[in-house]
Amino acid sequence: MENMEIEKKYLIRSLPGDLDAYAKHKIEQGYLNTSPVIRVRRSDDEYYLTYKGSGVLSHEEYNLSLTGEAYAHLLEKADGNIISKTRYLIPLDKGLTAELDIFDAPFAPLRFVEVEFDSEEDAASFVPPEWFGEEVTFDKNYSNSYLSSKKF
Repeated sequence: MENMEIEKKYLIRSLPGDLDAYAKHKIEQGYLNTSPVIRVRRSDDEYYLTYKGSGVLSHEEYNLSLTGEAYAHLLEKADGNIISKTRYLIPLDKGLTAELDIFDAPFAPLRFVEVEFDSEEDAASFVPPEWFGEEVTFDKNYSNSYLSSKKF
């Protein structure tokens, strides 16, 4: 499946109340390559291989379904850190969804939020809610592929 992903990323000023009221997914992912990004991901009981094209605010993204066995086999080949996090899906105005990621060790207490848009115009006109902090869309230090290669 191919689509254009357009998203903005923000740090968190404060967590929204009652996080347990929102849908959430437990995510684990590893990177086979970071340029271009080739990632394997488990989201609850679903498994994917993802290719992301170049670009920061917007880029092509292809997702292919994997079996659990194929995911485990590829994860063993991942470079660097395996990233584990909980993603909360928080409804926003205009039908948008805030994807709040709360990272497990060794990245805890890192938290940030991403919002995906239908167009770059929608992204440009987005007014973040109060609980969002500084925008870090263009800061590579907050990309998951960069985190996968971070040394501790």
